[in-house]
Parts: sequence; structure tokens; C-alpha cells
Amino acid sequence: MLLVLGRRVSLSFVKRVIPQDPVLLSKPILQNFRTIKFRVIHSSTVFAIATRQNTDTMPERRPFVRLPTDVYPVNYGLCLKPDLIDFTFEGKLEAIVEVNLATNQIVMNCADIDIITASFVPEGGEGEGEILLAFFSYSLEINATGFNYQNEDEKVTLSFPSALQKGSGTLKIDFVGELNDKMKGFYRSKYATPAGEIRYAAVTQFEATDARRAFPCWDEPAIKATFDISLIVPKDRVALSNMNVIDRKPHPEDDSLLEVKFATTPIMSTYLVAFVIGEYDFVEGQSSDGVTVRVYTPTGKAEQGKFALEVAVKTLPFYNDYFNVPYPLPKIDLIAIADFAAGAMENWGLVTYRETALLIDPKNSCSSSRQWVALVVGHELAHQWFGNLVTMEWWTHLWLNEGFASWIEYLCVDHCFPDYDIWTQFVSADYTRALDLDALDNSHPIEVNVGHPSEVDEIFDAISYSKGASVIRMLHNYIGDEDFRKGMHSYLLKFQHKNAATEDLWDCLEQASGKPIALVMSSWTKQMGFPIIVVDQEQQGDDRILKISQKKFCASGPHNGEDCPKWMVPISICTGEDPGCTKLKVLLDSPETTITINNVSPDQWVKINPGTVGFYRIQYSSAMLESLLPGIRDLTLLPVDRLGLQNDLFSLSRAGMISTVEVLKLMEAFVNEPNYTVWSDLSCNLGVLSSLLSHTDFHEEIQEFIRDLFTPIGLKLGWECKQGEGHLDALLRGLVLGKLGKAGHKPTLEEARRRFKDHVEGKQILSADLRSPVYLTVLKHGDSATLDTMLKLHKQADMQEEKNRIERVLGAISAPDLIQKVLTFALSEDVRPQDTVSVIGGVAGSSKHGRKAAWKFVKDNWEELHNRYQGGFLISRLIKLSVDGFAIDKMAAEVKSFFESHHAPAAERTVQQCCENILLNAAWLKRDADDIHQYLLKRKAPPV
Repeated sequence: MLLVLGRRVSLSFVKRVIPQDPVLLSKPILQNFRTIKFRVIHSSTVFAIATRQNTDTMPERRPFVRLPTDVYPVNYGLCLKPDLIDFTFEGKLEAIVEVNLATNQIVMNCADIDIITASFVPEGGEGEGEILLAFFSYSLEINATGFNYQNEDEKVTLSFPSALQKGSGTLKIDFVGELNDKMKGFYRSKYATPAGEIRYAAVTQFEATDARRAFPCWDEPAIKATFDISLIVPKDRVALSNMNVIDRKPHPEDDSLLEVKFATTPIMSTYLVAFVIGEYDFVEGQSSDGVTVRVYTPTGKAEQGKFALEVAVKTLPFYNDYFNVPYPLPKIDLIAIADFAAGAMENWGLVTYRETALLIDPKNSCSSSRQWVALVVGHELAHQWFGNLVTMEWWTHLWLNEGFASWIEYLCVDHCFPDYDIWTQFVSADYTRALDLDALDNSHPIEVNVGHPSEVDEIFDAISYSKGASVIRMLHNYIGDEDFRKGMHSYLLKFQHKNAATEDLWDCLEQASGKPIALVMSSWTKQMGFPIIVVDQEQQGDDRILKISQKKFCASGPHNGEDCPKWMVPISICTGEDPGCTKLKVLLDSPETTITINNVSPDQWVKINPGTVGFYRIQYSSAMLESLLPGIRDLTLLPVDRLGLQNDLFSLSRAGMISTVEVLKLMEAFVNEPNYTVWSDLSCNLGVLSSLLSHTDFHEEIQEFIRDLFTPIGLKLGWECKQGEGHLDALLRGLVLGKLGKAGHKPTLEEARRRFKDHVEGKQILSADLRSPVYLTVLKHGDSATLDTMLKLHKQADMQEEKNRIERVLGAISAPDLIQKVLTFALSEDVRPQDTVSVIGGVAGSSKHGRKAAWKFVKDNWEELHNRYQGGFLISRLIKLSVDGFAIDKMAAEVKSFFESHHAPAAERTVQQCCENILLNAAWLKRDADDIHQYLLKRKAPPV
């Protein structure tokens, strides 16, 4: 699954379980009407009481036991009949199971589902009576006498009047459920037809633990089985599942319905099962290795699927070749879902996406959207092998799934689009983001012991994804590509159709490379944090002697405790003679060491971590740092190393290890910088600083600094695309113009207003790459008429990408009454549920007033927001975006206090991280604000 970091849950199943139209109900369901009604109301009450008991203190980890193994599934025969009007579904399960140990009960996962009848049919006993039992098997059907729902643990126990004997049998269950509106389980997704009529599709999102909301099952990744799925759907709807359709026939009881039967799946985990019923068009292609690829789009938008199709058709053969293992299914479908919490989900053979992660309009999509679609397609298709073919044994090893896919998506995009310079972008997008989060005291190790389902969502975060990807990138560099591929191939072959743990991958890579992989990697996955490498040097003749030591890096400064953790750190070194070539590689396995580099003249610089691959910060001695700075101005340092150097120093300043003024001086050295990603990282760090200084009375001075820094590159780029420019030039132009416009650069503001006016009046439509910077600039310096025009553009937009583009910048508006209007709009019907978070986040990130208003809005509307997003990663994202920018100690106490009385269990760690960040911001401001102010005043004072 790929995150835009977001996702959400259901509490309310009550009162709408039973369809209002009794025609759809089979007789057994009607006979059990009273039982269901009583059972659901009762379970709801139990849940409410359990929730209230938790309101006094932060909840402790709930006790949790995995499912018993005395009965396990071999094959699920599943038939589902969704009602797209009343938002319910009926289901029939006939599961072939194996009874390992005689038992009179079967424990399964089940949530928000009502079981109507359940029975067990043995397929034959043991010994002499076997043939006779098989012959009379249906007369031996054993009806369950009770269903005991354990709602907190999302389990049901089916009780039988006598013991089910060891051997095979069929478990039959009839059940009903709700097509919920929580974007998890089997849910409804709202869309408009080309004529504007509102309709609903029925779609699924099962990772991590929501298959149990669609059918009773053994919903654990290690309990794999095959699936035979049938869907009973309106005949004018498209029905899709993991496998290809093998039969389609009219429903015997209703000729407006079709029964669609799909081929048997390979053995797989429940969280990868998927089905979609709705109205879609598609484009189709075939990969060079013969797999049919389809991209399903909203009706009338098939052309918008062509770019993703092109990427997918290139990507499948790339992975086939890289893993040296063929894709095992006959087809793969990629489908855009209107209401979708994550970025995408890797269901085997039927990958679901947010519309913005799959659809590209040749005229109206910007360059960053194309890049995003390419990365997301690369990520999800990697999972078809790494995750689907070989699956983690338990959620503790989730990081391996997500970290690996988050790394190899870049390898794939680099193969498909070498002009994207995507590995430099990885450093800014994933590597530095992971370092920032992992420096907190409230971080967590990559491998987290996960128990209760409520804990799983919390580890879908930047540690699992971005740190996971970063340490795999470091490992790949340490091993070398050839041995890495060899190890991957043997891992996939050894564990295909099975489950594996982190250690299994280390074993295979160790055998392929002959290096101590498990020893090295356990120091990165089993303990949280990372080291800061402290470096000093001296010249001895023609040799350079480096003194290198490691200690834990903390966002509040270096770790000075006695029991300092240590890491096995692969360290590479290059020199000014050849900045792109590694001169020496060592493995630092002790707190400190001395290294000699031969034949380095005194005038050459020495750099640690070329390529910014090792997952650590670096603190150079003053002399070493001085020698590296000219490499920034004259561009002899590689772009990724210029970026890494600046980012390390920025992080050291936040931790109080150097003055922020030193970083501002360094930033001024980037005046000749041509690289998009370097500018992007600078821009991001200046955004952090600007947000911090919004708490002071000299916020305008940092805006002036930003204008001065970005004006030369802005003038060089101009507004119009020039001949010979490519993807990265388009990204850079959008970034620079947006930065200048937001900072109040007058020529940029005037030109943005002119172009916006022409765009609105239809005289000259803005190119897709200029829309975000122009919208942002006119809103930041706009009034109520500007906001109204923007909201009108939002209403008229036919493309979700354009709607999202507008939603993300609405918060830039300055007037308090207009900020309130934007916040109200965030919860309106005009904004898709998953996008509300980015509207509120945009307000919080735009100004000091916006931050206060957004936090108040979140508190005032907490019940509605929490009910929308409760057990998922969207609630964590909402909290982080709303409060992370505060820089006053008392705000940390206020945030902590609010969440002690308003529980969000899935975001508990996020709340702690936000409180820590607020305190770090406050300390940073107290420590450096005066020096920063003096520096900014001095640099604009006339020379004496």
C-alpha cells in the first residue's frame, strides 16, 4: 500500500444492517431478523462502554492473541451480492477447511458483519467409516448452535453441538453486512456520471485488517488460502476481482442481475483480496512477457489511463527481469477509485488507486503528477512479487513489504524515465524525511512488535516506508547490485506462495554476498534512531588521516547518556580528485576508528557518504567543512551531496549543535544552483524556518531573505517553457515561482495576477505546471473575490487533480474570516472525505493565524473528524498537519491534554511526536531567534 499518509474506519454499523428492500433477502435472513437486530444493538452498546472506559488516560496496549490453528482454511468459495441503493450486502461463504485438532468451536475474524446461519459438513471421517461418512456427508451437516462475537478483538466464535473431527470439511456461512462509508472493508464510493447523476460503486480496501468487514475469515497474513469469488451485480455494472472472469450468466431470480464468476486465485493472504463493482471505461495493453494489463478509469475518461498503462507495461517486464521470477497471474488491472484513503493498494491482480495516483490528462496534468503516478504504479507492481507472492509472516515485518517497495519504485522509475533524476529526489522526499522523524525520542524501531489490530495502522508511517527504503538503499549499495539481485531471486524462489520474516531475507542476501548482513542490518531495524558521524582530519605527508566516531543523533542534540547505542555503519569516502568515485569503503563497527587515505594532496577535500546513501548525519570539523563549501558554489560536489551537506547542517542547527545563522550563510552559497531537487530541499527547510519565525515580529525579514535567494534563479527561468527544457525544468519553474509569489516578490505577484485573470476569463489557459504557483500567489495576497473565484474554479473542475491542486492552496488566504470559510469548506460535500485533511493542513501551514484557526477547528469538529478517520493513518496525518508547527511550550501541554480526553489510539505515537516537535521548535526559537534577527538586519544594512 502506498500512503499519501491517510486512511479511515467504521463505528456505525448499527440500524442499517438490514436492507430496506425485503425482496433482496433470502428466507433464512428474514427468519433471523429479530436475532440480528438485537445482536447488533447489543454489540454497539458493549463497544461504546469500552470506549468510555478509556477516556481518563492514554490507553495501554491491549492484550491480543492470534487466531488458534486447530482449524484453518484451504479454499474460500465466496459469493457476494451488494445492494448499491441501500448500501448493504449479502454473502455466502463455503470454505474448505482442515481440522487439525478435534474441536467444537471455530474462531475467525469478523467485524461489522452479522452471521445468519453457519454449519459444518465433514468430508469424511477417519478409519473404517470414511467412505460411508463421505457418502452421507450432507446428512451429517452440523449446524452451529451459537455465534459469540468478541467485538473488541474483531473475532467470532462459532460453537457446534459436537466436536468437529480431524480432517477436511466445508464451513458454510450466510451473512449480511453494510457497504460502509469509511473507506475500509467493503465500502461505497460516491461518483458522478458524465450527466452529473450521483451514484455509488462498491469497492474494497482490506489492508491491514479489514477483509473481516466483508466476510468472516482468518484475517492474518500467514493464513493463506485460494479464493473462488463470485459477485452478483447489476448487469450494467463492471465487476472485477483479483482473477480473470471465467463465467458470466443471468441471475436465476432476477434478470436485471448478473452472476460473475472469477478464476481460482493462487494461494494468498486475505488482505490482498479485492472486488470492485461500478461503472468504468478501460484502456488495455500487453506487456512484452504476455500479461494483459488494463487501466480502468471513470466513464468517459479512458484517455487519462494511457500514461499509467504505458508505465505498467514497461514495469512488469522490468520486475520480471530484476527478480528473475515471472509474474504469476494472467492479468493485472489498475483501477481509479473516487473515495480512497491511501494512495494505492497492491491487491493481487487488481490494484486500486486514488484517481490522482493513476489518471493523467495529457493537457491538464502537471509534471509532478506524472512523476507521482509513475512512482505509485512502480510501488504497487513491485508488491505483486514482494508482498503478494512472498508475504510477511506478521505485521511486525510490514516494513519489509513497504520499505522494499518504496525503494524499488525509484529503481523502476529510473529505468522508465532516466531524465527524472529520481534518485536525487529520493534523498529529499524519503531519506531526509525519515531522518527527521527518526531523530525524535518518540520514534520507533523499523521492526515493531504488533499485536492488536488497532496497533497495525500506527506503523504505516515514514519509518516503515521511508526509513525502510533508505536502509534497503544503503544495504543495496553495501552489497552491490549483482549480489543483491541474486539474493532477492533466491528469497522469492524459496518463499514463493509462503510467508517470510525479515531474517529470511537477510539469510538469502548473506549467502549471495558473503557479507554479515544480519549482523549489520539488525542494528538498523531492531533499534530506533541513527548515528551522527563526527569527522576530523590531519595531513601526514601524502596521506590524509581521518578520525571518525559515532554517537546517537537526537533532534534535541547528540545523545550523551552512558548506554549509547551503536550501529554497524557502512562508510564510503570520496575526494575532490573524483567526487563521483568512492575512494574507500569501511564498516564502522565500533564507537570510533582512524582511517588512512593514501595519496591525497593537502589542497583536496575529503567527503564522507558520497551519494548520501548511508543513513546518518555527519558533523565535520570546521576546516573540513570550509574546504567543502567551494564545491557548492562551483558545483564540483554532486547535486545529491550539495543537498545532503545543506540538509545535515540544517538538522544540526535545529538540534542546537550549530547556529542557524551558519546555515543561512551556507544557503546563500546556493545562488548558482541549477538542480531542481537541491532547490526543493532548500525550499522545504526555508519553509520550516519561515513557519518558526512566524512566531516572531521579524517574519517579513525571512521573506526578504527568501526573495533574495530565489530571485536570480527565477529571472533565469522566467515564466515560459523554453525549447529543449525537460521534466525537471518544469518542476523547478513551478517551485521557484511559487516560492517567490508566496514571499511577496512584487514582479512575480503582478505577473501571477495577470495570468490568473486571463485564465479565469478563458483568454489564455494556464499551463498545468504553472497553476499551483499562480493559484498560491494570488490567494496569499488575495481577498474574498479571489477566494470566491477559486471556489468557482474548484466546482467547475472535472479532474480530481485540479480539485486537489486548488484544495491544497486555499489555506494561503490571509483574512481571518476567509480562513474560517476555507475550514468550513473542508468539511463540505464539495471536498472528498480523504481530501479534507489536506485543506485543513493547508490552512495550518500557511500562517500563524491559520495554525491557530485550524487547531481550533479540529478541536471544535473533533467528533465528526474522528468518526470519519478513527483507526487509520488519515487521523495521524490530520493531527500532524494541524499542530506540528506550533512553537510555544504551553501548546504542547494543550495538545497533550486534548488527546488525553479525546482518544485517537491509532494516532497515539503521532500525538507524542507532535508534542515533542512543538517543544523542540520552542527551544530552537528561544536559542536562535535573536541571532537570526541580527543576521537578517545586518545583511540588508548598507555597507559602512
